[in-house]
Amino acid sequence: MKKAITLLLIIVFTAGAVYALVYFMKMDGFAFAWALNFLLMFCVLAFTETLKSPLASSYYTAQSWERRGRIYEGLGIHFYRKLLVWTGWEKMNKKNAPVGKSTDALVHLHYQTKKSELGHLIILIIVLGFTVYVAMTYGVVKSLPLLVLNILLNLYPVFLQRYNRPRIERAIRVSQRA
Repeated sequence: MKKAITLLLIIVFTAGAVYALVYFMKMDGFAFAWALNFLLMFCVLAFTETLKSPLASSYYTAQSWERRGRIYEGLGIHFYRKLLVWTGWEKMNKKNAPVGKSTDALVHLHYQTKKSELGHLIILIIVLGFTVYVAMTYGVVKSLPLLVLNILLNLYPVFLQRYNRPRIERAIRVSQRA
């Protein structure tokens, strides 16, 4: 019951914070797009940390067409990974959450990819709704900051998690055999 109330409070807080953002900022600018994405990242992180779901859905199982990662490589996932290194995100992430070489560490990393994907997927859908609204209200050009940031901050991270997960699963299998 406590968990359900906490999740509800996070949703109410998120809705209130997004309402305040819409009320106090112009929705058709880069600053709004940036603030919305990072506000939602904070709130969705709180939500997924509280949820503590095992995330056992078949959705997280890589499909045969994506296991080798060619589709994601064709969509530029390696360039995106280089972009993460160039911006310092990768170094900061490794410093805050280093990956161990044990099977338990790999299993934890596997779970983290699911949690991260869920969070980015939720944000992707919410920001997509704002993008459509801004495009219809202010014009397509004014919605571009929302669209571009949604692709960079949410769509590609989903791709990255789906690209990495089969590799982590193979590492887990190898680690368990050793």
